[in-house]
Amino acid sequence: MKNVYSVLILFVLFNSSILAQEAQFPIVKGFGGIYEIENVVEELEANKKVKIIVELVSENKTPEDHSFWVNNIARLMNLHGIEGVASEDLDVKVIVHGPAVYDLLSHGNYFEQFRIAKNPNLAVFEALNEAGAEVIICGQSLIARDLGRNEIWEKTQVATSALTTITKNVADGYVLLKF
Repeated sequence: MKNVYSVLILFVLFNSSILAQEAQFPIVKGFGGIYEIENVVEELEANKKVKIIVELVSENKTPEDHSFWVNNIARLMNLHGIEGVASEDLDVKVIVHGPAVYDLLSHGNYFEQFRIAKNPNLAVFEALNEAGAEVIICGQSLIARDLGRNEIWEKTQVATSALTTITKNVADGYVLLKF
């Protein structure tokens, strides 16, 4: 019985130390909080260039709050940072298409679409941009939704299509992740 209590005490102490950690934001400030994990089996190599293109297509199910998927891009960048990848060695591009294009609406157009005063995603996109991420939107998705460049976040770059952007960047050595 004493061994059971010892194991239980160790379990509680170990788990409470994990739970007591505060979220860290090594690259993207204020979004995508992550936690340091000790004694892991796989780690990224510091001082090595990492190139990632994120295909952001998932719809935000809660328009009154920022998209889980947009925040997950911040997590992705912060996870690389906590493993020692410097922000200047992390090259992240986000190609937005499909229903995710609404995440990039300007505040006024977000209000017209969802009756919510401010687009909560723009704060995350601003933080991503400040951390060095490039945000690109699919021109085909804009046309399909009858949206113009003046209706989206002003720092968004427009590509001909998500498909050609992905093809080009994968051929250039970027790892493709789909959110």
